[in-house]
Amino acid sequence: MPNKVEQFNKEQIKKIKARFTPGDTLRIHQIISGFGTDKEKTQIFEGVLLAHKGGQQPGATITVRGEIDGIGVERIFPLHSPTIKQIEIIKKGKARRAKLYYLRQAQGKRGRLKTKMAQEVIFETEQPSKEEKDSNKEENLKEESAVQSAEKNSEAQKIQEEVSPEKKTKEPEEKKAEVAE
Repeated sequence: MPNKVEQFNKEQIKKIKARFTPGDTLRIHQIISGFGTDKEKTQIFEGVLLAHKGGQQPGATITVRGEIDGIGVERIFPLHSPTIKQIEIIKKGKARRAKLYYLRQAQGKRGRLKTKMAQEVIFETEQPSKEEKDSNKEENLKEESAVQSAEKNSEAQKIQEEVSPEKKTKEPEEKKAEVAE
């Protein structure tokens, strides 16, 4: 019997369609929230995959190195995080190493990898829009009110049954008397 932690981890793992390897150029769409309101926005980070750690475990991470305004930036993304909305493979890179940390210091020709163009989406999570969330809330409220009204009706029926058990016993006796006459 799997324990609760294993069950939770199985639910969190995303289904990954394609396999990506170090050297691939990825475009990662991450959901950013917490601007003092309920607004969410999608931030896109594009760069070369330097390392993939953890395999298909729930704690798996990928290290992506991108260039922003001429400055090299590395970000580590938890692969199965709910904030990761989508990962796309832009280019397939040919690398002979599992970890490409040497690209940090490499400049010029040494810092380039042989690549093939490949446009594929690895996975995309479906997150409901605000309108869908609002409609779901309304549906939930309607369901809750229906359940509450049903509970009240059943309680009222129980109370009526408790109050009038004499009527139920008298009715069959009266009917028996009518039938006998």
